[in-house]
Amino acid sequence: MQGFRKFALRRIPGFFLLSLVFVGGLCVAQEADVPTGRGSGSVVAPTGWVELIAPVQKRVDLKFYGFNIGELSAPSAQFDATFRATKFLSITPSYLYYSIPASGLNELANQSRGFTNTYEEHQFRIDGTLAYSIHNFEISERNMYVRRILPTYTYLGRSLPEKEINRYRNRIAVAHPITIKGHTWKPFASYEAFYDQGSGWTKNRAWTGVTLPVAKYVSFQPSYMWEGTQGIKDMHYLMLGLIFRTKSIPR
Repeated sequence: MQGFRKFALRRIPGFFLLSLVFVGGLCVAQEADVPTGRGSGSVVAPTGWVELIAPVQKRVDLKFYGFNIGELSAPSAQFDATFRATKFLSITPSYLYYSIPASGLNELANQSRGFTNTYEEHQFRIDGTLAYSIHNFEISERNMYVRRILPTYTYLGRSLPEKEINRYRNRIAVAHPITIKGHTWKPFASYEAFYDQGSGWTKNRAWTGVTLPVAKYVSFQPSYMWEGTQGIKDMHYLMLGLIFRTKSIPR
């Protein structure tokens, strides 16, 4: 984590400047990218996460996420700032940090001793999401640009240098609220494709679950996600999440 603190001090001020230049639902923060490998098969990964949503202005929400992929011992943290530009369009700059220990990398890459060090990645992202409703179906499409900061790492005895690459993500999602005994349940489903600079379409995700109210400002979200990535094992995430929302600002 010392490397994370040094990196944050060096990179975050520029990121927030970028956010100001750009701006004057569903989200999931976990990542499990492996630099290289020859994985086949799959990994079942029980995963816990928590989200805090804090409205700070009429059209601005701040969101903080903490995630842990238990099977891989891979924690991640994410910060979002969502700006509702119009009724249908929102802009969200965000920052994501995650790490995977060598044991988790080797499991995904199907290598016994290929990796020897923890892999840490920093991502600066910005996305635009169009959302609208048709007969109570909430439909959205998100297009995201990601700047990936890949660290120096050792693989099969070779040290490979730090580099930065671009990633594009496209996600289509649908949700439908259902009222049961006076409480609103919201089942959802989404599909997302990832395109990495120099590698092409590298990853696909399918995600489904339901958001359940627990208290006035607390929701519970059980869900399942399948993730297929070139060169590593497929992931089957069994996720349990808690969503906390602070009191909304009057609009």
